[in-house]
Amino acid sequence: MSREATLTQVEKMTTQPIPRLITMLAVPTIISMLITSIYNMADTFFVSQLGTSATGAVGIVFSLMALIQAVGFTLGIGSGSLISRLLGARKHDEAEKIASTGFFAVIAFGLALTVFGLLFIDPLMALLGATPTILPYARDYAQYILLGAAVMSSSFVLNNVLRSEGKATLAMIGITTGGLLNIVLDPLFIFGFDLGIAGAAIATILSQIVSFLILLSCFLMHKSLLHLSFRNISWKLQDLTAILKTGLPSFFRQGLASIATVMLNVNAAVYGDAAVAAMSVVGKVFMLILSVLIGFGQGYQPVVGFNYGAGCYQRVKQSFTFTAVVSFVMMGLLAVAGFLFAPQVIQLFTKADTQVLEIGTYAMRAQCLALFIQPLGVISNMTFQSIGKPAEATFLSACRQGVFFLPLIWILPQFWQLRGVQLTQPLADVLTFIVCFPFLIRFFKELNQKIQAQKA
Repeated sequence: MSREATLTQVEKMTTQPIPRLITMLAVPTIISMLITSIYNMADTFFVSQLGTSATGAVGIVFSLMALIQAVGFTLGIGSGSLISRLLGARKHDEAEKIASTGFFAVIAFGLALTVFGLLFIDPLMALLGATPTILPYARDYAQYILLGAAVMSSSFVLNNVLRSEGKATLAMIGITTGGLLNIVLDPLFIFGFDLGIAGAAIATILSQIVSFLILLSCFLMHKSLLHLSFRNISWKLQDLTAILKTGLPSFFRQGLASIATVMLNVNAAVYGDAAVAAMSVVGKVFMLILSVLIGFGQGYQPVVGFNYGAGCYQRVKQSFTFTAVVSFVMMGLLAVAGFLFAPQVIQLFTKADTQVLEIGTYAMRAQCLALFIQPLGVISNMTFQSIGKPAEATFLSACRQGVFFLPLIWILPQFWQLRGVQLTQPLADVLTFIVCFPFLIRFFKELNQKIQAQKA
């Protein structure tokens, strides 16, 4: 039955009109990403009522959550990219092995992180940039996040496996249900039960558990094309290596995001808790904005993977062009709106702290100026990852918050102090945009050669 369903899905992914297919897969993914970002922002909003130091603590622990996400995305997107191409090539059994291997590997990682993180929680928070006044809040928040590391990271794998099959709606149900629950539980736990910042963390973990159970039920109830089983784990080093290699761009993207957040917090902390809080708020706002772009790109990825695996190279070109045009238009509109309403947005997250408002408004407007060019970097990275070119994908994913961001966050504040901290990300975005062009020129040249070879 699963093999028949796989054949039906392959036909759908390789014959339906590209705009309708990508949009159909992208809309549920965008909704999932938006809900995830909104509940992250809800944490910041409700915690901000506790004071500036508590708001800063959310930014500190966010870098820890980014690390958990990094491994979840590495094994999830690594598995998903391989699964899309294997299903496109009608290799159902191999796809099931990859799915099971990725799922159980990420659970092992999550449990290891829980043990290590709880044993060294105070030095870990200090390493992530917590000031003495922020540390107590960061510790209270982080201990619950660490307890749920295995559930959080494995949810990313389940979500990406479902999306790789073209089952984006099922993935959306699991993520959005947990996200909406988080928004409801935040004020209840923080203020109703008087748990403070720990209440926000407990609400997050309970919501993540609900998401995990819903996503897992899709596999247990055979709503997915693939089945997860301990017996299906591949103990061949080459299979795990293939997952890690394919997912490496995601690790660099998410892992460097975590390191970049730490460096941002450390450099902002020089200018006080208000600077840490302001940059934390801006980070959460842009997570929401970029969730639209990433969600659309994740709807595009399985289409590229299926069609590249099936040898439909003309459809790969069409997919890239359609996704790029739509993404540039969306980000352009959001950049204008974000620039115009930056003070009002920042004001939502501060208790009349004029310093946070001033620092956050400038940083948000600076990032909006570079927002409209960001799609090229995201789509280029996702394209190379989906078609099995990990070296190109890894380098491009490392550019924005690694190759360019890390040197700039060290150099610019030495010349421009706080302004340097605020301008680091937009300048890194501009440089990432420029570096994409030679990679894309070579990619389209190779793609055209494959298309000509098919015609010959």
